[in-house]
Amino acid sequence: MLEALGLGPMEEAIYTALMAQPTASAHDLARQTGIASAEIICVLADMETRGLVAAATQPDREESGPAGQPTRSAFIRYRLTPPSVALAPFLVERRNALHQAESAFSMLIEQYRSTAVHSAGGVVEVVVGVEEVAHRFHQLQHGARRELLIFLVGAPVAVPREDTDISESFALDRGVDFRVVAAKDYLDGPDVARDVRAALTAGMELRLVDSLPLKMVVSDRERAMVPLDMADTGGEPSAIVVHRSGLLTALVHLFEKEWAQARPLHTATGVRAEPTVDQQPTEGELEVLALLLAGFSDRRVASQLGLSIRTVERRTRRLMDLAKADSRLQLGWHAARAGWL
Repeated sequence: MLEALGLGPMEEAIYTALMAQPTASAHDLARQTGIASAEIICVLADMETRGLVAAATQPDREESGPAGQPTRSAFIRYRLTPPSVALAPFLVERRNALHQAESAFSMLIEQYRSTAVHSAGGVVEVVVGVEEVAHRFHQLQHGARRELLIFLVGAPVAVPREDTDISESFALDRGVDFRVVAAKDYLDGPDVARDVRAALTAGMELRLVDSLPLKMVVSDRERAMVPLDMADTGGEPSAIVVHRSGLLTALVHLFEKEWAQARPLHTATGVRAEPTVDQQPTEGELEVLALLLAGFSDRRVASQLGLSIRTVERRTRRLMDLAKADSRLQLGWHAARAGWL
């Protein structure tokens, strides 16, 4: 824990040991930490110089050092300097170092954009190869601080879906606003429905459309990545990374347009009995409704949700009863009007 403030492993061990007692000598600390007394004496001297510890009492005995000279270092008792006093300068130093690192990071990005070989005026980078594409994809997702906008189409090529799931979890855990528009065929992959449910439960927003023009990830509206046709790069996966520009603005506008027209996908958040008199659909019924409105057949809805066809039909019938609809077209109209989706 204290290594984050610049303390070494032995310093942290000694500091932690001193936290549990008012004072201790090098001999005491050696017994508690398993570190040799000679090493602890040296570390304590350095910690005293840095203001982390202070001598509490003088020794009541002496021991012989080199050439018979008396030394009392091993028997001096030390106490901790209060952490609020001792560690505050370390925290300030680390903050300053982080600020300098962020400044250097920004400068390097601008320098790279202006000198990259595969660039077009610093606006577009071409990334070729499985490892490079996967690396840039994870950079975009892990680097997002506010928002991620995603288009999902078909099966993954350069980034395995399990790696994508890990990046999604990392972003959601940090509170990043995560919005996804998926083409219907994306849900055809094995175990996709299960992973989608987990992501929705964690806070991701997902909407479905019949088709999308491309795959895409947009990070904080500052960078985007779009795959290229593998035929253009000898069969290797490739992509372009787009930086802030009119092109990036157009990609964000495309996402927002598809998002506004897409159908929300809901997921059940827990076991809930289906009421017979309530005038609002259950979460499970909304799951069925979202897929039906996305154009899925009853059989495909059942497969995606792990239900029987009879259950899908029963939930659909109750939805139609609630909406007083004679057809699924009327059901869709009522669902939009009632704000069910």
